[in-house]
Amino acid sequence: QVQLVESGGGLVQPGGSLRLSCAASGSIFRINIMGWYRQAPGKQRELVATITSSGSTNYADSVKGRFTVSRDNAKNTAYLQMNSLKPEDTAVYYCNLHFGVMNYWGKGTPVTVSS
Repeated sequence: QVQLVESGGGLVQPGGSLRLSCAASGSIFRINIMGWYRQAPGKQRELVATITSSGSTNYADSVKGRFTVSRDNAKNTAYLQMNSLKPEDTAVYYCNLHFGVMNYWGKGTPVTVSS
C-alpha cells in the first residue's frame, strides 16, 4: 500500500510564498510521476504541476513562472515551491503519485491566500 502525506499549507498574504511537501511511503515503483493538483471551493480539481522520476516537469499555464516542482527520489518526496501567490491560488492542494495503472492521492493541504 502507498501513502502520501502532504504538509506545508497555510495562510499567506498575496505576493507571499509557501513550500509544500509530499512524502510517499510504501511499495513505490522507481519509475513514476509525482504531481500536485488543487481544488478550489465549487470548482473541479485541476493540475498544477507534475514531475517524473527522471526530472521532467509540466506546469499549468496559470502557475508557470511562479511555482516550481521538484523531488528527492532518495526520500520519495516531492515539493512545490509557490511564489508570488495570488488569491486565486487559494485551494486544497493534493499530491498525486502515478505509476503503471496505479494512481494514489494524498488527503490534501489547504492553502489560503488572503490579506
